[in-house]
Amino acid sequence: MLLQNKNAVIYGAGGAVGGAVARAFAREGARVFLTGRSLPAVDALAKEIIAAGGRAETAQVDALDGESVEQHVRQVVAKSGSLDISFNAIGWGDAQGHPLVEMTPEHFALPITTATQTNFFTASAAARQMTRQRSGVILAITANVARMALPDSGGFGVACAAVEALCRQFAAEVGPAGVRVVCLRSAGSPDAPGLREALKVHAQAEGMTFEAFASYAARGTLLKRLPMLAEIGNAAALMASDHASAMTGAVANLTCGLIVD
Repeated sequence: MLLQNKNAVIYGAGGAVGGAVARAFAREGARVFLTGRSLPAVDALAKEIIAAGGRAETAQVDALDGESVEQHVRQVVAKSGSLDISFNAIGWGDAQGHPLVEMTPEHFALPITTATQTNFFTASAAARQMTRQRSGVILAITANVARMALPDSGGFGVACAAVEALCRQFAAEVGPAGVRVVCLRSAGSPDAPGLREALKVHAQAEGMTFEAFASYAARGTLLKRLPMLAEIGNAAALMASDHASAMTGAVANLTCGLIVD
């Protein structure tokens, strides 16, 4: 198992991406600490993981509240002895489907503020513990719009680029203590409800049906498809494992070739 005896915190575990990553971590042997602002979806995921033979615990944590994040990290360490992996997958509340010139400053700034604040809170809390223990992996997730222009995406692309820059800076600061920071960049998973809604918005803006736009998006990748949630989870587990021990300050390209490095 790639993550045997590792302790992993997943923020936004009740969402599609957070859930996929939590399942992959647990399957690979990690003890997963699942968090969310509300518990029903997180508790349901924990029951699923435990039923499959994994180890999971839940907690109500607002990842936009720095003190809430800090308290939970301290609780995890007190209970398990270490924090080995931190992954932030909370939603950013981005408003898409309108050109920038028609957006309010508040709607444009919301995903940027949310993404940078939550990743700062969770990464810095993890970094404080991980630098003391001289090991650990901090993970974040962005999308292809961090590197490519997509009309009517509002502040989402700017937020993605900001998170990738934040990860690079954290990597530079915590690397000497043996802590790695890796960002996952996805093209969006067609089996995630959130992507379906986003694609519907862009399809409408282009005067296309959802099915036609989804097919068009897939054709733009080298693999002629989009990454599935399970693939994002598998990649996250690999990046968090010692098999990726030489990787930090990097973006793992999971766009199926929509972005070519």
